[in-house]
Amino acid sequence: MAPRKYLSSSSMRLIILVGTVGAGLLLIATWAEYAQWPIPFAAKIPWRKASESAENSTTSSSIEELALQKVLEHASPIFGRYENVQNGTATWMAKHPDETKIVHMNIPGTHDAATWDYTRETQRRMQRITHLVNDELGEIDPEHYRCQDKSMLDMLNAGIRAFDLRYASDVTNTTLVFWHGPALQSQTATVEDVLYGFYRWLDDHPTEALFLSFQYEPAAALGNVNSIDEQLLLYQALTTPAAKKYILQTRGQFGTLGEARGKITLLRRFDLDLVPPAYETSIPGVHFSPQKWTVNGANITLRYNDSTTTSPDKTTAYIQDYYRPVTPANSTLEENIDAKLDATITHLRMAASSSHPDALCWGFASCTNTGHELPKTPRALALGTSETKGRGVNERLEEYLERAKVKGSRLGIVMFDFFAVPEGLVETFLRVRAP
Repeated sequence: MAPRKYLSSSSMRLIILVGTVGAGLLLIATWAEYAQWPIPFAAKIPWRKASESAENSTTSSSIEELALQKVLEHASPIFGRYENVQNGTATWMAKHPDETKIVHMNIPGTHDAATWDYTRETQRRMQRITHLVNDELGEIDPEHYRCQDKSMLDMLNAGIRAFDLRYASDVTNTTLVFWHGPALQSQTATVEDVLYGFYRWLDDHPTEALFLSFQYEPAAALGNVNSIDEQLLLYQALTTPAAKKYILQTRGQFGTLGEARGKITLLRRFDLDLVPPAYETSIPGVHFSPQKWTVNGANITLRYNDSTTTSPDKTTAYIQDYYRPVTPANSTLEENIDAKLDATITHLRMAASSSHPDALCWGFASCTNTGHELPKTPRALALGTSETKGRGVNERLEEYLERAKVKGSRLGIVMFDFFAVPEGLVETFLRVRAP
């Protein structure tokens, strides 16, 4: 059974907007004919004569741009308000040669990237919707669910290239939006809207390569499981004509930077197991099945391509996702920071060693322990508090990168919480293996 074709919500918005603007211009053009308006004005109206095709193309492009701006406006609560920034961190990959293997690069990323604006105010606004699935969410500190404080656009311009994105259907089960547990991040910014933000950014930064990790968020509707409708909606968003243009169409492999420039590599932390096999075999990217991903694993070995013709080391990922330190419920913040930092540095040392030179190394510097007697939020663990004299995982990790003998070493993909603190953390990480 071949995958069915769907018309996406963002595509519908583009069609409606272009059609509406086009109809209005056609009406004005007709009016100009009868009113005998001056030729300079009338010549700017499209669809008048076949000989005006060149001018029509220019006008059509501007209409498409207006339509794109509308989609980006929908995406802005998650992606941020678009502007074209060209600086050193926005174009850092330009300095690396095309032949550089992706698995040999150090790539900074952000964990739960969509949570950057989950404030008390956002929680209050979303509660009109989330109360349909959780009446108690408003009583929970939003800091339990917030892992970033810069927009995705800011992340991109600061050098972030890997994004951890958590999705599920909205409460109407009609579109895919972003959640962290039961915390809805936005009702208007759909997965496909945000993808258009990444597409636009790649147009402006063709030397860069992006890595988007999509993971289903099962707690979004309190007990809701990944449904066939959600799998179809995700497949639809990732296989539209626009997606096929910007998403690298290879499967089960990491190539070179030259092959990945201007493209998105999908890191598929989801299964398409409720739909016919044709869906799975026709979607691009590298598959990190949740069934193979050890929950709270400090040392995960995951084979992402079972090909018998390729060396296992070239189709294996070594992953650290120790997101909830195993510490007593009455443990201190300091003890939790120490436990997470130990797991992170152990994994970085393995990545820097010569034991698996062509494998993918992927680690998370993020963690939480909000279930403790004194909840440890992602912010407190990443940045520290007065209890730790402001020294959290991020500052201590930066000190390790500056002091340890890791210059020139491969560290792999590393996902941060609150990546902008301390200032210069991303730059320090990138200097470890600067070209």
